[in-house]
Amino acid sequence: MEKFGLLTAYMRDQGLLTAANSYRPGPCRQSWLTRTHCPDYLARFYSNRLSAREQKQMNLPWSEGLVRRTFLAPSGTVLTAQLALDKGIACHLAGGTHHAHFDYASGFCILNDLAIAANALLQQKGINRVLIFDCDVHQGDGTAALLAQESRAFTCSIHCERNFPFQKQTSDLDVPLAADMADDDYLAVVDKTLRQVVESVAPDIVLYDAGVDVFAGDPLGRINISEQGIRQRDRMVLSELKRRGIPVATVIGGGYDDDRMKLARRHGIVVEEAERVFGSQP
Repeated sequence: MEKFGLLTAYMRDQGLLTAANSYRPGPCRQSWLTRTHCPDYLARFYSNRLSAREQKQMNLPWSEGLVRRTFLAPSGTVLTAQLALDKGIACHLAGGTHHAHFDYASGFCILNDLAIAANALLQQKGINRVLIFDCDVHQGDGTAALLAQESRAFTCSIHCERNFPFQKQTSDLDVPLAADMADDDYLAVVDKTLRQVVESVAPDIVLYDAGVDVFAGDPLGRINISEQGIRQRDRMVLSELKRRGIPVATVIGGGYDDDRMKLARRHGIVVEEAERVFGSQP
């Protein structure tokens, strides 16, 4: 959890996060939450009434602070998407909790901000197709399951095949990667997949999960992508979407490292590349 504060401080130190371009979301609307998640599950999590088994699945100790953060973060992804629709690009310094399912938490994910944001976006006029382009090293199983019956949301997951979750769901497009894949092969797959889905889906907006647990040194990753490779990936994705005039909202996704400052800087790569590709935004 420490990485979120460190990432924010790092972005300020780099001059990329300023009073002029930073936005704070309010708590998530109840209607957004219940459109995606089970109302009983939401109530029991809020009041610390999850079973011992459910708490174990959550992998996080319950606290009032965790509750506040959990109900705030999805609203941040929705706000990021709204800003992206207005400005072309916006970056959320959190989000990507793609393992959360309808009525249970999983893999440090309690609520699925990507599915919540997709469902919220599809309620508004002019949004007919949402693409979730997930490059976290783990499959976005919760997102796939939650949006399986929503034909207007297209879920694409590029992930390490032999990694958590061990029981995969079916995304609209799953691209499993071999363990130990390195930069060149990985970037070729990401590039080909992005072009393919953008052509076929023609999305009105892309929610881009820029997970950095693909990093070679990540203890939960199992593939060997360098930091430069992550930078090239983010630049490639953002450049292609800008070229096509498709708004893109980024979330940070997964990343694990005992050196929290290095991890925060790694998560900052997508913001740095957004600045490079799109330039300063008001």
